[in-house]
Parts: sequence; C-alpha cells; structure tokens
Amino acid sequence: MLSVKNLHASVGDKEILRGIDLEVRAGEVHAIMGPNGSGKSTFASVLAGNEKFTVTEGEVSFLGRNLLEMPIEDRAREGLFLGFQYPVEIPGVTMANFMKMAVAEQRKYRGEEPLTAAEFLRMMREKCAVVELDPKMTSRAVNEGFSGGEKKKNEIFQMAMLAPKLSILDETDSGLDIDALRIVATGVTKLKTADNATVVITHYQRLLDYIVPDYVHVLYKGRIIHSGDKSLALKLEREGYDWLINDYKE
Repeated sequence: MLSVKNLHASVGDKEILRGIDLEVRAGEVHAIMGPNGSGKSTFASVLAGNEKFTVTEGEVSFLGRNLLEMPIEDRAREGLFLGFQYPVEIPGVTMANFMKMAVAEQRKYRGEEPLTAAEFLRMMREKCAVVELDPKMTSRAVNEGFSGGEKKKNEIFQMAMLAPKLSILDETDSGLDIDALRIVATGVTKLKTADNATVVITHYQRLLDYIVPDYVHVLYKGRIIHSGDKSLALKLEREGYDWLINDYKE
C-alpha cells in the first residue's frame, strides 16, 4: 500500500528526514516512536503533501502511484488521511457542512453518485456512534470552542466518514485524558479492516494498549534506526531510548 524508500526532506537549509525506509501493507498497523525532534511529525507532513517541506531524495508510492507527484487534494481523494496533532478551527463552517462537502468531493472523484440528504444524515449518525461523539456537535463550527478531547474525537469522526485507505495519526493521544484516549483509540480500532492501514505516531506506549501495532519503529535523527513488534513499545516505556541511541552510529 505504502512504500517509502530513502526519503530525504528539508525545511529551508535544514535536512530533517535523512533516509527513511518503510513498507506498510493493507491490514497493518504501524507505530512510529522516537525522541522529540526526530522527524516524526515531519514525516507525516511530507506524506500528506505539506508544501513547507522539500523532498530532496527518495521515492514514495501509494497504491502503486507516485505519491510525491500528487497534489495534496489528490492524496486525500486517493484515500490518505492525516490526523493532526493540533486540529485547526474553521470558524463559520459547521461540521455537517464540512463533511458533506468532503464526502461529496470524494465520491465525485471516484465516479460515485452523491448521497441523498437522508443517506448522509444516517451515515453521520452511525459514525458519531463509533467515536462516541454527540451528534449535536456536528452543528457547531469545525473545532471552534472544542476541548482537546473533542477535537481529537472529531478527527476520528472525520476519518470514519471518509473511510481512508491509509490513516496517519500524528500524536492523536497528545493532551487526552484517560477516558478520551480510550474513546479515540477504540474508534480507530473499530475502523480497522483488512483493506486499510494505519500509521500511528506517538510518544507513549499507553496509546498502544488500545491500538495494538503489528510493527513498532523508532525514528531518530531523521532515520528509522530500529523496528520490532509491539513488545518494543513496552521496552521503550520501561527503558527509554538511550539503549538504542547510545549504540547508534550515523
């Protein structure tokens, strides 16, 4: 589904990603961990097409297409979803209208008929239930006045509505209390299928108690320096990163 080979990316004159290799197949959950400043959020932003970053070397294919040549809009239409660490507010645009436009655009891109008003409302109710989001929230402006937990639940609601092929969740657990973490993570797990995949970027093993990864990768200084199964996250929680970083040679 996603193939990343020797990916390098910079912002200005500063190189942040320095040769990332990653393979993600359908049905898999990958967790990316690492110290602050390792390039985790940059990696997510580059895959999503953030123009702040310049790819200087490497290849990325998504569903057999060259992802790096695709505009941001087409990446989303093809089924790539980025859940932000700090979701943005969109004053004056209700969640219902925002999602109606997004779903309609996606269906148009795929050559599908638009949903009727009744079908769309039924779909919204179903997806609200997945993430335990009060349906009344959909009548409010996107993320305006939302708490941190509500914003993150709203992100997963959007993910549920769009049913992406690949979801990249950038520190979805950031700022969440235990109950909100459980709700958000359980929602992500409910949305997992054999045909989609998820990349979870996190600092903490606690999120992985709910979203169980098939693979855990440690990103350091712009490179993946170690990979393992879910037990690696537990070891990192106990011992930190020093045992890896101290042995790392560039």
